[in-house]
Amino acid sequence: MSAPEPAAPDGSTTAEDLWPAPVAEGPVDAVVTVPGSKSLTNRYLVVAALAARDSRLREPLRSRDTELMARAVHGLGVEVEDAGADWILRPQEVLRGDTDVDCGLAGTVMRFLPPVAALAGGDVRFDGDPRARERPMADLVGALRDLGVEVDDGGRGTLPFTVRGRGGLRGGTVVLDASRSSQFVSALLLVGSRCEQGLTVRHEGPPLPSRPHVQMTVEVLRDVGAVVDDGTEGTWHVEPGELGGLDVQVEPDLSNAAPFLAAAAVTGGDVLVPGWPQSTTQAGDLLRDVLDQMGADVSLEREGLRVQGTGDLYGLDLDLREAGELAPVVTALAALADSPSQLRGIGHLRGHETDRLAALAAEINGLGGDVTETEDGLLVRPRALHGGVFRTYADHRMATAAAVLGLRVPGVRVVDVATTRKTLPDFPGMWGSMLTARASDTTRA
Repeated sequence: MSAPEPAAPDGSTTAEDLWPAPVAEGPVDAVVTVPGSKSLTNRYLVVAALAARDSRLREPLRSRDTELMARAVHGLGVEVEDAGADWILRPQEVLRGDTDVDCGLAGTVMRFLPPVAALAGGDVRFDGDPRARERPMADLVGALRDLGVEVDDGGRGTLPFTVRGRGGLRGGTVVLDASRSSQFVSALLLVGSRCEQGLTVRHEGPPLPSRPHVQMTVEVLRDVGAVVDDGTEGTWHVEPGELGGLDVQVEPDLSNAAPFLAAAAVTGGDVLVPGWPQSTTQAGDLLRDVLDQMGADVSLEREGLRVQGTGDLYGLDLDLREAGELAPVVTALAALADSPSQLRGIGHLRGHETDRLAALAAEINGLGGDVTETEDGLLVRPRALHGGVFRTYADHRMATAAAVLGLRVPGVRVVDVATTRKTLPDFPGMWGSMLTARASDTTRA
């Protein structure tokens, strides 16, 4: 495989690490081309690894998370070839064991690949960044054991652990509580067709977060010929059968478009993101409604999604359970709005790259804001903000939220903006280009 080594996150903080978030000198006016969806790219990589034929992913996202996934499936024996902007995957009949998977801080890698590892012919060892060892895994590990998979985790229910692959899965029915991460459901569904008996997954517990991501998984499986029954709420069944190959253009990452479109609302400007799909399973599509409610003019045009700021930025009462990844940027917008906001349904964000609720409250309050944690979200009361250091906790979405605040607040200095490489190869370059662009320019990753 010729994909580049994934960039390691910067664990230290020096003066050089502090990125001065640029203040907008006027309304932004830019066309911003957003790279491919991380969520789709990593799902495509997994199903292509399990398919019976070769696949081609056209213009997939090339970032730390997706390169980690590509390297992991390569380690399991799948040939991954660079073909210009594309990836070509050539799967093997039997997945290889005796390999190590570096999960980094990627939830999709640490959750999606352990069930795949059960199909390998040997041990597969999983570990990742220090924070990855704190992210919830116990419910998925328990589900795998219920399916007869041996997982050696020392009783922790977290990374590091070893999956002792035996070349197959019997399948059947598994019941789990996926309220801490919908990725647990997706992880099991992705291997369902390779189970001897097929696989039925039933969620029992508090409401499932980020349900659009499970629907995305279902649609990706159907794209490669899997038979999936999702007609009963909270239950999914995948029939056993062969998966076909893919030849697919990867959609732009709609959640990664959030800070750029937010910039139009904050500055009273005009930002167009080309290629916005008319129909999608990406949860980030909710951004259209959010920005409209907050006072921007939002239009889905033939060319893409256009957001135009009106000079007004309103607070809102919003349930973000379906699209929690938007919460950091929406919180930044709420801190700059002219009335309070209540963000609900996002308690599960405490188990993401960092405890996002605590981190957002601490960092915005450190700039003079007024953000209070609630049981399942945040209450944001706008206050005059001032400059200061904004820590990111190795969380890419904390860094992009800080950039949005910096558009209007002089002196915001962001710790380790390079953490954005998790999903955007060059966020600082894109951000700077957007701020200096003319309407005819295109800002690219």
